[in-house]
Amino acid sequence: MDLNYILRAKKFRAKKSLGQNFLVDSSIINFIAEFATSNDEILEIGPGLGFVTEQLVEKAKKVVALEIDKDAIAVLEKNLSSKDNFYLFEKDILKTNIDELPFENEKIKVIANIPYYITSPILVHLLGEIDELNHKNHSRISEIVLMVQLEVAKRIVATENSQNKEYGQLSILSQMYSEPKIIKIVPKDCFMPSPKVDSALVYFKINNKPRVEITRLLKRTIKAIFMARRKNIKNSLSNAGFVEIEKALDSANIDKNKRGEKLSLSEIQKLAIALEENN
Repeated sequence: MDLNYILRAKKFRAKKSLGQNFLVDSSIINFIAEFATSNDEILEIGPGLGFVTEQLVEKAKKVVALEIDKDAIAVLEKNLSSKDNFYLFEKDILKTNIDELPFENEKIKVIANIPYYITSPILVHLLGEIDELNHKNHSRISEIVLMVQLEVAKRIVATENSQNKEYGQLSILSQMYSEPKIIKIVPKDCFMPSPKVDSALVYFKINNKPRVEITRLLKRTIKAIFMARRKNIKNSLSNAGFVEIEKALDSANIDKNKRGEKLSLSEIQKLAIALEENN
């Protein structure tokens, strides 16, 4: 732990409503900062008190930070206003597109420490929906380093072979246009105030093309499967209003008694194509 970070965090009243838990472990802060190089332009979402930001501005070509807490903004302005490569905006990332920000590079990196309850909305905003081929933000991002609760990180990287409750729509959303992996477990005592659970850093390498061909019924099929994840695939699709289900399952070579949560993304895509013929 870094005493300087701890003392600075203690002076600030963290807001539970914003999910504020400030990272005070210098080894983790330095680990995150290593993702920045001299040619990088970085979007930092939720810089908080700027502990990571202070390291990023020393390494990157440009750092654009979005913060919604006015008190944190005052701290950031006081400590970082002298940095020519630092740009701070009082903006909500969910209401802001990358094209609105002062970036010059075609591709940027994103670094974010976000509350659990907005993980999915932020990933959708950055990467696009599962079936959204032409998404403005996605086309501008090369890499994302995301701090989330450990249980959420496990869901992001989960596959059909993971524990049943981990694999779901968040897994597929995250993996449709990227290759996410957990790169570091971050214990809860690395933050102040300390959260109730451990966190993890997830690294996303963004791909230009989706992992599978986007078909008309792909998103609807995915939603149907995971809305009734404990049911077999036939019943899940029936509950979602699909018809000629057994015919589609036979065409896709999928056992009708198999649970949808045990289907890989490629299997789901084959099923969606088969369902298109009769729905």
